Amino acid sequence: MSKGLGAPVGSMLLGSREFIAKAHVTRKMLGGAMRQAGVLAAAGLIALEESPKILRRDHENARFLAEGLARVRGVSIEPAKVVTNIVIFDVQQTGKTASEVSAALAKKKILANPTEKYLIRMVTHYDVDRGACERALRGVEEVVSAA
Repeated sequence: MSKGLGAPVGSMLLGSREFIAKAHVTRKMLGGAMRQAGVLAAAGLIALEESPKILRRDHENARFLAEGLARVRGVSIEPAKVVTNIVIFDVQQTGKTASEVSAALAKKKILANPTEKYLIRMVTHYDVDRGACERALRGVEEVVSAA
């Protein structure tokens, strides 16, 4: 719930009553119990009730980002394969590694994580608007075109 749905923290576990009961015991054995979690639960409820209404925007922004990245020289991505809010692109043809590009983007306050030697992952979510996608595109363009 903390990514696409915009809650401050949280995840959900689904299964049979028996499975959930075992998961509760395991969580407590691993020290995962929380006290006074009502505020976080309230944020999770709001995320579940309100965020799905705008989740489509995140997917549209991801597609916009992918289409823009496809026009950047040295970047390889197939925008048609971007169907969620996760964008993964290849920077091998830039002559730089994903770690190098990601580090340079971080200096511009653009978050992008290397997943392999030449692959970078970006994610659009509740807090990422179209302007942020445009800024990310400009940043990628600047970083990969720099000598």
